[in-house]
Amino acid sequence: MAGGASSASVEAVFREEHGRLLAALVRRFGDLDLAEEAASEAVEAALAHWPVDGVPPKPGAWLMTTARRRAVDRLRRDRAYAARLALLQVDADRADPAPPPDADGELPDERLQLFFTCAHPALPAEDRVALTLRCLAGLSTPEVARAFLVPIETMAKRITRAKKKIREARIPFRVPAVDELPERVPVVLQASYSIFTEGYAASSGPSLQRLGLAEEAIRLARILRRLLPGEREVAGLLGLMLLVYARRESRSGPDGALVLLEEQDRGRWDRAMIEEGRGLVEVALSGGPPGPYGVQAAIAALHDEAVDFASTDWPQIAALYEVLHALTPSPVVALNRAVAVAMRDGPQAGLALLDALLGEPQLRGYHPYPAARAELLHRLGRNAEAAAAYAEALALAGTEPERALLRRKLHTVALKD
Repeated sequence: MAGGASSASVEAVFREEHGRLLAALVRRFGDLDLAEEAASEAVEAALAHWPVDGVPPKPGAWLMTTARRRAVDRLRRDRAYAARLALLQVDADRADPAPPPDADGELPDERLQLFFTCAHPALPAEDRVALTLRCLAGLSTPEVARAFLVPIETMAKRITRAKKKIREARIPFRVPAVDELPERVPVVLQASYSIFTEGYAASSGPSLQRLGLAEEAIRLARILRRLLPGEREVAGLLGLMLLVYARRESRSGPDGALVLLEEQDRGRWDRAMIEEGRGLVEVALSGGPPGPYGVQAAIAALHDEAVDFASTDWPQIAALYEVLHALTPSPVVALNRAVAVAMRDGPQAGLALLDALLGEPQLRGYHPYPAARAELLHRLGRNAEAAAAYAEALALAGTEPERALLRRKLHTVALKD
């Protein structure tokens, strides 16, 4: 096998198996650093052996066996380290005894435990997302740093801090008990959705989207869906991601410019992805009261089902935002509700709701808020006020495509003033 082909094979296998491999190693040895080191050494061994011997029939099992041997070798060399891990492992086993292998002798899928460990409420929100990307999406520390546009050293410290917190606080590597799930599942979903949001609508940088990051988030959501098939909000989250991501090709023009929803070529939307998302919405909204992700997915489905912008069912969207605001009241949800109300009842009604949000701390520095006010002020013919709001939004926008769009809009209203 050619070296390049072999390297590509290892990378493909590792990307697919990374979360499963790391989860099993952490469950076995109780330490993320040791698990990552052993996994990395296993991949290095694969790069050395597979070009000669060929890719094994069960490459994931090969990597697992090799990684476990490397971890054991390190523990034999460092007795003090091994003793510390043994104490941690006693605590973990008391909390959640290790599950037995399945009928084929394979290790069980332990990624769910790793999801809950990385997204533990004791960790700061930014650390949860970074650790989830590092451990479950299989991104390297430099890749995670690029995703958040921070220096590699900064991200390395953030990930190290999260691992240290897990170790020192003895955060258990386990799936929470049934009575803990209502509190813990939303944290896992929030971490996954934060990754998707940063990928689909980047917070800063030269590009509007980081599609690789969004695709990793969808892959993680698919894993969660397989591991938690009875959780309707997991279905809602995956459905929401698919319904939104289906529009990715139409969000940017050939020159990278931002294309607003009302101007997008809906013929370029991914219809297969939309159909899959709609099916997940039905699951999310069946069998009990809806959750926030199910409601957001239903809103996304209404946008995707409209044949054009003019035929969008704004009354139903506005009503769903009312439901969402009751479930998760926040200024950002209130902002989106105001925009939907403006589409349903006219710009004056929407502007009144937006003006009621003036002074909200969470909206300071959030450019969609002044941008939405500017649009409604422009529609009302209040162009001087609209220009001031567009200038405010321009100063806050993070990506160059967003800034370019706001500059064009500011120029347009300035000419009308």
